[in-house]
Amino acid sequence: MHRHDQNFDQKYKEHLHRKIAELKKERDAIILAHNYQREEIQEVADIKGDSYALAVAATKAKNKVIAFCGVLFMAEGAAMLNPDKTVLLPVKEAGCPLAEMITVDKLRKKKEEYPEAAVVCYVNSSAAVKAESDICCTSSNAVEIVKAMKEDKIIFVPDKNLGRYVREHVPDKELILWDGYCVTHMRLTMEEVLKAKELYPGAEFLAHPECRKEVLELANYVGSTAGILKYVKGSSAKEFIIGTENGLIYQLTQDNPGKKFYMPTNEFVCANMKLTTLGWLARSLEQMMYVITVPENIAVKARKTLSRMIDVMEAKK
Repeated sequence: MHRHDQNFDQKYKEHLHRKIAELKKERDAIILAHNYQREEIQEVADIKGDSYALAVAATKAKNKVIAFCGVLFMAEGAAMLNPDKTVLLPVKEAGCPLAEMITVDKLRKKKEEYPEAAVVCYVNSSAAVKAESDICCTSSNAVEIVKAMKEDKIIFVPDKNLGRYVREHVPDKELILWDGYCVTHMRLTMEEVLKAKELYPGAEFLAHPECRKEVLELANYVGSTAGILKYVKGSSAKEFIIGTENGLIYQLTQDNPGKKFYMPTNEFVCANMKLTTLGWLARSLEQMMYVITVPENIAVKARKTLSRMIDVMEAKK
């Protein structure tokens, strides 16, 4: 019975692969997938990456339809940067708890407290919050974006752990941090990392800046998912403890045959990122669900914060 189940699963997966390939042609669609997506989604994606790489990829896509396998704020970003394209989010419930920890009204009050400060907004936020900010950033470029600001006082929203990391790297700026955090990265404790280091004494520990300060202090390297991928490729080490969402293991394994990767905890799973399955993706392309749009009055302002970020990073190349 078990073998029959496996055969059925494999056949169903192959059926979905064919269906998605056909629908992609029919719809003139491109599939973008975040590094934290399920393995099955990363396998069929045209472009994989972190939120910055995907934001740039969205602007260069020639297709009429973008199927964004990620969470709502990412699909909103793609929709704003591509007003002439149709952007689909296969699962409409795929949100981000961090993005929900800040509202426009609360941000406006904070801006009133510090009228001389510029607002740097982490990409993990709603379009409406981006519209209320001066510039956007991602975990891969937050330090460079803050350094590039002419203002000395910065309101950094909404992730306090990333903000604290930036503050340490840009000491000449005053950063006012929002009290938000990524629920997935906050789960990782110092004790879990120390235990993993004991189990794998030869492994390097790599951490995402959304982790707690005491966790980052134990890391051999701190960086975004793109940064971690690059670091591992260039490292002579053979074993790594990965301090970010477990979806990254797929790409790390693809890129680095012969190297070993360990998770410091089984809890390193973003439930929202894992909502998208092959079945939901196929249904999304078939029925053109769910189309993500941003009201034009918000999109105009929010687009500027995203474009400014891309311009700053492109100028540094």
